[in-house]
Amino acid sequence: MFRPKIPTMPTPTGLSSPPPVVEPTTVAQHHPAPAPASAAPAPSRPTIHLTPGTVLALVGGGTAVVLVVGAVLVSMLLAVAITGASLAICALVIRSLVTADAKRR
Repeated sequence: MFRPKIPTMPTPTGLSSPPPVVEPTTVAQHHPAPAPASAAPAPSRPTIHLTPGTVLALVGGGTAVVLVVGAVLVSMLLAVAITGASLAICALVIRSLVTADAKRR
């Protein structure tokens, strides 16, 4: 009942062929021609223009994110504080019950 059952290897079906042999190829070295000196420099990245509406939207979005993250952190801190207080009250009640029971004996 508790003996393990060892699986048997299935017999291969169909013809199996060895994997094809890959022969290495030669790599041709290509040296690019130097760029002409009179070519114009590559254009720099475009600058970002912030309109007053865009700035106001960014400030509002950042403020909203800070307020939401702050509310979440404060609620987590409050949950931990409430849990700690309730555990302390439970410990006091249990201690008083144990001491009252010990005094009766």
